[in-house]
Amino acid sequence: MLKFQSWKTSLVMAICAIGVILASFNLMSPKTLALMPSWVPTPRISLGLDLQGGSHLLLEIDMNSVIAERLNSVVEELRPQLIKNHIGYTELTVHGNQVVIALRNQAQSDAVSDLARKVDSSLQQGSDSSGAVTLQFTDQAMLARKRSAIEQSIEIIRRRIDETGTKEPTIESEGDDRILVQLPGIDNPEHVKALLGRTAKMTFRLVDMDVTPQDAQHGALPPGDELLPADDHVKREGQASLYVIKRHILVDGQNLTDAQASFDNNNEAVVSFKFDDIGARRFGDATTANVGKLFAIVLDNKVISAPVIREPILGGSGQISGNFTVQSAQDLALLLRAGALPAPLTIIEERTVGPDLGADSIRAGTTASFVAIGLVAAFMVLFYGLFGIYANIALFFNLCLLLAALSILGATLTLPGIAGIALTMGMAVDANVLVNERIREEVRNGRSVMSAIDNGFSRAYATIIDANVTHLIAGAFLFELGSGPVKGFAVTLCLGILTSLFTTTMVSRLLVVWWLRRTRPKTIPI
Repeated sequence: MLKFQSWKTSLVMAICAIGVILASFNLMSPKTLALMPSWVPTPRISLGLDLQGGSHLLLEIDMNSVIAERLNSVVEELRPQLIKNHIGYTELTVHGNQVVIALRNQAQSDAVSDLARKVDSSLQQGSDSSGAVTLQFTDQAMLARKRSAIEQSIEIIRRRIDETGTKEPTIESEGDDRILVQLPGIDNPEHVKALLGRTAKMTFRLVDMDVTPQDAQHGALPPGDELLPADDHVKREGQASLYVIKRHILVDGQNLTDAQASFDNNNEAVVSFKFDDIGARRFGDATTANVGKLFAIVLDNKVISAPVIREPILGGSGQISGNFTVQSAQDLALLLRAGALPAPLTIIEERTVGPDLGADSIRAGTTASFVAIGLVAAFMVLFYGLFGIYANIALFFNLCLLLAALSILGATLTLPGIAGIALTMGMAVDANVLVNERIREEVRNGRSVMSAIDNGFSRAYATIIDANVTHLIAGAFLFELGSGPVKGFAVTLCLGILTSLFTTTMVSRLLVVWWLRRTRPKTIPI
């Protein structure tokens, strides 16, 4: 145990030096780091919401709208199939979580069931009290759609937040229909909330020019049409405030590949967009077949533009014009690039942590940690003398290696994370206490200096490894089953255990070996 080969000594020293260097980046100001050469990596630990301030949002997904949207699509796909197969009906609408079809001939209900399964195999048929055929999703299909909506919403939220430049956001599901969003260090939480509050579902549809909005308001709305308002933000004087829009979607916003804010020939802010190959073909076909008609661009069930198609647009790109400001055009472009949410989100809980409170938390946590480490270091020197000093040197490198590991991983440090660091420092000293007490016991048994130190290290290691492995298991379960701050605590705990094992088994032992080789002592100053 007391033999160190030269390559092993060099490796330990190199690891400790790298740890000190990487940890020191966290003490440098951003201006100092900016002076570093570009080829030098400067990883740093990010501060969590409770340390640097920011916003905590709990969002709820409107799952009913997810199901209702799919059922409306089923209705639109089923209507032409019923007409094609000469199946008469007096009602075809969505009620709650089911499609209701009132047939003229009840004997055709089996044929309706076959057509419905072709539209969506997860639909099951039933009937209501009036004898009308009902179609609704199975329980498994409902659960699958809800899970898909959560996963898709998290991905879209992440894209939108990343576009704003917010670093280290926390975005995770909570329960069956909620999403937790933590945004540390944001300067304008209202702007981010506005971006998250929009579904940004864009469609391109035709305006039904055969029906006026006034007639539609008085009950003359044809099947397959809907009455939609114009978006107040982009509406200009003289434009209509209501539009009769065909439900049939010619081009879906999902086919957009890019959207950027720009300026038109009149130096007004517009949003330029581009389709993928499928969207470009559909857009070209739609504009070719409908020259002279109004082509509505619908965003979140509001008409944001309804230009006349003057000629076919075959390039797969276009512009959205309106009464945009530069900021609103940039926001709309961001929403379109990030994609549409599958359902509206509602903010049901909001907390804001100010930077002053975060600074107080940092001071309190740092003070507590340094006081704890200082008392531990004093205890080690008082009880173990020179070996206590060696233990404190190993403790310093342990802290540097832990901070370096957190920096490399890009971890976010929170108050529970600081608690985890303080705890691992105490656990690291525990390992040195075990070694030193074992050496004392060997000395009492009459062993020589070399034999006592050798046995002290070798026989204490089994206990040290057993204790740390049990802590690692507990930390792994905390990380797997916990969320948010609990995971942060688990990460620092597990990394601290690994670094303390290294510093106890390698750094402390190396310092003792150097002392033995240099002084050849007759007694142990412990």
